Amino acid sequence: MLMRTDTGTAAPSLPEARPAVQLDGVTKQFGDATALHEAWLKIVPGEFMTLLGPSGCGKTTLLNLIAGFLDADAGEIFIDGTLVTETPAHKREIGIVFQNYALFPHMTVANNVAYGLKTRGVEAGEIKRRVDEALALVKLTGFGDRKPRQLSGGQQQRVALARALVIRPKVLLLDEPFSALDKNLRAAMQIELKEIQQRLGVTTIFVTHDQAEALSMSDRIAVMSAGRIHQIAGPQDIYRRPQDRFVASFIGDASVLTGKLLSANETMAQVALGPLTVEVLAAPLAGLTAGADVDLFVRPEHLIPVDGDAAGTGLPGTVRTQVFQGGHVDLYIDMPGYAAQPVLLRSSGAHAPSMPKTGDLIRIRPASTDLVAFPRQGD
Repeated sequence: MLMRTDTGTAAPSLPEARPAVQLDGVTKQFGDATALHEAWLKIVPGEFMTLLGPSGCGKTTLLNLIAGFLDADAGEIFIDGTLVTETPAHKREIGIVFQNYALFPHMTVANNVAYGLKTRGVEAGEIKRRVDEALALVKLTGFGDRKPRQLSGGQQQRVALARALVIRPKVLLLDEPFSALDKNLRAAMQIELKEIQQRLGVTTIFVTHDQAEALSMSDRIAVMSAGRIHQIAGPQDIYRRPQDRFVASFIGDASVLTGKLLSANETMAQVALGPLTVEVLAAPLAGLTAGADVDLFVRPEHLIPVDGDAAGTGLPGTVRTQVFQGGHVDLYIDMPGYAAQPVLLRSSGAHAPSMPKTGDLIRIRPASTDLVAFPRQGD
């Protein structure tokens, strides 16, 4: 079911549960530039929603509109069913963790965490109890008397999270909170944050440009580019059933092979890929006729080498390079006539000694039901 705006633009289907956060056709401009184009979004209570996209795509603008730090030029914003489009930020009952944590350097950890409670006039005894609970939640019991400069980056991130949660927000907003952490600490904090979010059941909106982070942490992902939301879906659907070329190319790794549409029904289509015929989802090819040129997007783990030299068993190519990555091996394969760029095949690192080497001839074929094609993009 589609909702329509006054301009006639169709909004995407949305969850049926009462939303914790709802955006109805929200637009934001900075001068002549449109940073956010008519965004429609519903987030259900307790959901972990990630806004994912490259730098400058509008995800932080969207977050700041929800927070009340920016005013929308059009559309409406609701939190817990209440219209808040013109409500100031401090009255929206949101908690936020900034990219740089924004801790007060002259305050102790405890006073940083207590700040939001003090501004709300909470009684002193209640403040101490809730601050102690919040520090225990983020595993910082005993750190209340320290200053932020005495903490590691990961510990400062925990303080910022405790400060956001101690006010018991209706919505928790996180703007690239792990960007300053090293890889191992970042991975640990991702797990820790997800566990805390699930334990508390707090509705969370998380901004990141890191695909792996989004796929591993989210209940749903809104993929954004150039101020527009391209697709909203669960991580598996985003990865396996991208709705357009941008999502298919931005999420994970994908090689593009050239093919021709043979036929289609309501759900599946058949595409000729050289001597091979493969099945793809029909929806992205709606409106095309048989014989139309299409681009097939194939994940590296969905390509396999074919034994033998017989034509028709696979697509021929030459290994440009082999890259050992520890847990897997990446082969980059030149396939003139089938792909404009080297095709990426990924295999288990355990098979590295037997994998084709640079300069070897190879035949490969797709081996998956998770294939998607789009109309050929002009050169």
